[in-house]
Amino acid sequence: MPQVPLSRKVTAEFVGTFWLVLGGCGSAVLAAAFPSVGIGLLGVSFAFGLTVLTMAYAIGHISGCHLNPAVSIGLWAGKRFPAAELAPYIIAQVLGAIAGASVLYLIASGKTGFNLAAGFASNGYGAHSPGGYSLQAGLISEVVFTFAFLFIILGSTHPSAPKGFAPIAIGLGLTLIHLISIPVTNTSVNPARSTGPAIFAGGWALSQLWLFWVAPIAGAVLGGVIYTLIVGKTEDEVGEREGEPLARLT
Repeated sequence: MPQVPLSRKVTAEFVGTFWLVLGGCGSAVLAAAFPSVGIGLLGVSFAFGLTVLTMAYAIGHISGCHLNPAVSIGLWAGKRFPAAELAPYIIAQVLGAIAGASVLYLIASGKTGFNLAAGFASNGYGAHSPGGYSLQAGLISEVVFTFAFLFIILGSTHPSAPKGFAPIAIGLGLTLIHLISIPVTNTSVNPARSTGPAIFAGGWALSQLWLFWVAPIAGAVLGGVIYTLIVGKTEDEVGEREGEPLARLT
């Protein structure tokens, strides 16, 4: 696999995270409760999964398609990603998320009666949890589901896994996570995804944002470390993948 310049990798991460926030959060803000034909929680869950699936095929060969600071950190913990590229990746992901939320705001605010007080697809707990779940419930949910997400990513991109199907497994994995956890925190498992909308919603969304950095990163590190302990390294992984971003997904 030819070495891709870091500038191209971070540009791909910016575009991919832009698409994730615009597509995933956009489905929640614009389409979830649209009169009579709203897509509901099922539709929003699939929208998030589809953003990752489509971008995995589009940019997986360029940057690995992390789109998520927790994923980048978890891959580093799982010895699949170099520490030197963590900061550039995370900065690009957060900026992409903010750009996606900016475009979503420009579209959503074009409707009469638009109100940011509704939350703008922000993540929250307590009074701001869709189902009224506590801080403790939100913390457990975000740690466990991000752990599971990293396990799926690491497993589906392992040298022994079927080639070319990783984006499907990862996209459907994220869909399943949303199907379960939207009522708890509106589902983050991604600090960048949480940051973009929170900047526009302000107030409570920003004050609760800390949880959606701490919990996903903790879950991702656990996922990366435990997967590596269980599976270990194959000769192929040592010889071909060490030091790369997330392995080719196609």
